[in-house]
Amino acid sequence: QVQLVESGGGLAQAGGSLRLSCAASGRTFNFYAMGWFRQALGKEREFVAAITWGSDNTYYMGSVKGRFTISRDNAKNTVYLHMNNLKPEDTAVYYCAARRFQGSVYTSEYDYWGQGTQVTVSS
Repeated sequence: QVQLVESGGGLAQAGGSLRLSCAASGRTFNFYAMGWFRQALGKEREFVAAITWGSDNTYYMGSVKGRFTISRDNAKNTVYLHMNNLKPEDTAVYYCAARRFQGSVYTSEYDYWGQGTQVTVSS
């Protein structure tokens, strides 16, 4: 089992920045790819970014490329999502998720999920 706890959400103004963290506990963190997803009110959960367990590959949805950066610190069992130049359309509950080895854009391919953290961006 892997337990995931997100933090760092909150209220930001358009153009501002936030850094989300996801702390993992339980099984070893090193062999898990990590993903960030988000779900806006009334919409389906969507892929945001993913990073392989060795940090050698990262993936992003198109609308966040160049604004968001995913990173991880395996020594701290933590994955981060650095969000810059935030836009009102980034408002959502953000979830981190874990799966073995390779990242994926599909929610169904992740085995473990956190409880989510709210990000609200005002215009």
